Parts: sequence; C-alpha cells; structure tokens
Amino acid sequence: MDLVWVRHAEPERIAAGTGVPANPPLTAAGREQAQRLADWLAHEHIDTIVSSPQRRAVETAEPLAKALGLTVEVLDGLVEYDVQADHYIPVEELRATKDERWLAMVEGRWGEFGGEDPTAFTARVARTVDEIVTGHPGETVVAVCHGGVINVALAGVLGLTRPLWFDPVYTSISRMVASRTGVRSIVSLNERAHLEARRQ
Repeated sequence: MDLVWVRHAEPERIAAGTGVPANPPLTAAGREQAQRLADWLAHEHIDTIVSSPQRRAVETAEPLAKALGLTVEVLDGLVEYDVQADHYIPVEELRATKDERWLAMVEGRWGEFGGEDPTAFTARVARTVDEIVTGHPGETVVAVCHGGVINVALAGVLGLTRPLWFDPVYTSISRMVASRTGVRSIVSLNERAHLEARRQ
C-alpha cells in the first residue's frame, strides 16, 4: 500500500495563556495552500483520507476530500505531541528565534515544555502507522497530520533514533510504501511542487 503523508497548512498563531488546549484554524494563506494541495492530489488515485482530529489538519484535508468525493476519517492517533498546549507558535518562528522550545523539540525533549512523553508519542505514532497499513492493504491513503508525527513515522522507516530530523513545510507531501511482506520504504520527502505550479 501507499501512504502519502501531508503536513497541515498554515494555522493561526495563538499566544499562551488561554487555559485550554489550542486548536487554531487555518489562516487565509493556509486555506489557499490546502486548496492547491487538493488541486494537485486530485489528479492521483486515492482511496482513503485520514486526518488528525486537530482543526488545522482537518481543514487541510477537507478540500481534497471534497475534490475526490471522499470523507475524512479522523484518527486520534495522529494528534501532535503538543495537543494539550494552550498556545500554538509556528515551529518556523521558534526555529528563527532559536527559542529553547525549538532546541528541545530537535533534541526530543519536548516533554519538558508540557508535550507528550517522547517515548509514549513515538509508540503511539508507530501503532497508528501499523493500523493504517494493515487496515488498507493495496490502497493509497493520504494522512494529513503534523510535522512531529510525520518525522517520527518516517524515522521509524529509516531506523533513526533522532525523532525530529527534517522540516516538512506546510502541506508538503512525503510518500512511503509498505509491501505485503512488511517492508517499508520512503519514496519522497517534502514535495512542494503544488505550491509553485498547477497540474493541467
């Protein structure tokens, strides 16, 4: 089966202090990114679309589902490690300012800032990937979720111990295949042609 990983589009920034888990919607730019993604992938054969329940992922998946006449299947196992955080600061901003939270993420220490325990997060993502693969033999599945989830899922394929090892951009596409014998391989990382061009 083919598993097409998609990072969500650009969401709104939510400052700390709300007291409830942050669940931002997409920005206007993010909605445009999601539509460009849908226009691009609508030219491919896709059987199933799954998504994290977080708003930024669902709103990214919906235009593609509409274009293909599919429904979005929500999987709780695809939530990001910071799902309980009361703020959302884009990773790109944290990286640009060399924020300590960015350094902690890169080193797999996000639990120090209220994120899910890294070991538990890695195990959850691995279980969810297994569920998708075993539940959709021979299919092409698009999974719309988050940068941390995608990093950990693909690190598992490569046998990497560093959980966050590449920077998927908004709505980027990364592809893996899972054979019936259990072998998994990465086909591409961080595709972003849909942000620059359109298929005819």
